[in-house]
Amino acid sequence: RTARTLSLMASLVAYDDSDSEAETEPAGSLNAMGQVKDTSGAARPPGQDFASGTLDVPKGGAQPIKHGSCGNPGGHHLPLAWPGRSDRGSCPSQRLQWPGKEPQVTFRTNEPSRSSLWTSHVPASHMPLAAARFKQVKLFRDFSKSSFRAQSESETVGKNGSSLQKKKCEDGVVPYTPKRLRQLPALRTETGKASEAEPQGRPAGRAPAPLCVAPRVSEFIQPYLNSHYKETTVPQKVLFYLRGHRGPVNSIQWCPVLSQSHMLLSTSMDKTFKVWNAVDSGYCLQTYSLHTEAVRAARWSPCGRRILSGGFDFGLHLTDLETGTQLFSGRSDFRITTLKFHPKDHNIFLCGGFSSEMKAWDIRTSKVMRSYKATIQQTLDILFLREGSEFLSSTDASTRDSADRTIIAWDFRTSAKISNQIFHERFTCPSLALHPREPVFLAQTNGNYLALFSTVWPYRMSRRRRYEGHKVEGYSVGCECSPGGDLLVTGSADGRVLMYSFRTASRACTLQGHTQACVGTTYHPVLPSVLATCSWGGDVKIWH
Repeated sequence: RTARTLSLMASLVAYDDSDSEAETEPAGSLNAMGQVKDTSGAARPPGQDFASGTLDVPKGGAQPIKHGSCGNPGGHHLPLAWPGRSDRGSCPSQRLQWPGKEPQVTFRTNEPSRSSLWTSHVPASHMPLAAARFKQVKLFRDFSKSSFRAQSESETVGKNGSSLQKKKCEDGVVPYTPKRLRQLPALRTETGKASEAEPQGRPAGRAPAPLCVAPRVSEFIQPYLNSHYKETTVPQKVLFYLRGHRGPVNSIQWCPVLSQSHMLLSTSMDKTFKVWNAVDSGYCLQTYSLHTEAVRAARWSPCGRRILSGGFDFGLHLTDLETGTQLFSGRSDFRITTLKFHPKDHNIFLCGGFSSEMKAWDIRTSKVMRSYKATIQQTLDILFLREGSEFLSSTDASTRDSADRTIIAWDFRTSAKISNQIFHERFTCPSLALHPREPVFLAQTNGNYLALFSTVWPYRMSRRRRYEGHKVEGYSVGCECSPGGDLLVTGSADGRVLMYSFRTASRACTLQGHTQACVGTTYHPVLPSVLATCSWGGDVKIWH
């Protein structure tokens, strides 16, 4: 009997222990008024719990439980909601209710509107990060309603969305919204103003919208069209600060038609090229997104109504600005880094890039009409001479022993090499520029100087004049002559813009242009003191 009694008592003890671990005693009950009454007999309103931040101290003298503590000192239990109760005051999800007041953010709207993009002007598409976050919180509830209602009608997960929406109506709880859906209203809000102030390009493969070009000539350019060209003056201040590219700007070019030379073309590594009104307002007229990779080269057609572009996606496009259609589309077998129209026949252009050959395309037939092959790996730049009968190509062929094939002269019609012993120093030349009046051309070298060459065979290099003081450091830094030919301008890897006197090779001016490498500089073809520069940081500046 003693052994049997002990085993029965052990089973009862085990049953009590397992029961106490599996179930929790209710610490309180609901009275007739709907209030929660705990074991101490003190009644409290139904909404007073962790959400209110206060706890009633029982009469037994136990210390109140602090927030964040996992234990339960004193053995006191928190009041629990009665299961199956639909009362709002007893719902445990009431603790998760959002604050009643939402943060309100006000923005200054009394600032005067500006018609130009000055240096201190913030673009329309820009929004401070803090403001964007507050605006996202403000639109959170409205967007969650519409998004979950759409999911309940169209997707299989709509049942969950509708149940969460119902729970919100009953308990006042905002349902969880995925991060992708939370960011969508903020992105729409940020890009809404930008789309109004700046036309955005169409997706790759579609025809962009027609370019709205004013029929009248710019009032700043009109006085200089019928007058003799005046001497170029050195710019002193920034007229416009053009921000719109999200990647490094590779090149810039003014429209070659003098009456429409207020338009500036810029190409970027962000897969787009843009047309700006860089004289009157500084606004972007159109953005073109025809390429799926970086746009390394783009050129105005001599008529000023078309733009030829080539990129790292092997694509070639000739876009008509007035209609927005593509007059020519081709595909090269290499990544394109340079493009040049033939100076006489505007239906022919040359392209070069990451290949051992260059190709001449005919727009009328959309076919390659001629190839120029050399023992090189990449073509850096192309320059036409003698009205298109000859052209020069700068390549990356440079070794310790010799520097032949760095600059090669070609016969355009026969594809024969005229000379490959032009530049004998062991530096590559990322860009070439032709003087407008003298029979000479300039070569930007990675030796941190500009070299001067003759355009007549045997293309001798000048030993007396060398333009030094800037840095190249592997960047594709461009150089150019002023329309009158009296000044030379070049960028620099440290962001500076340097100008030299063509006759004396002395430095005329230095501008602290950009924070990153300045890779493009170009004078305005009509205005005597307007200069455009671009940088690896993605910005374009117009100097006056």
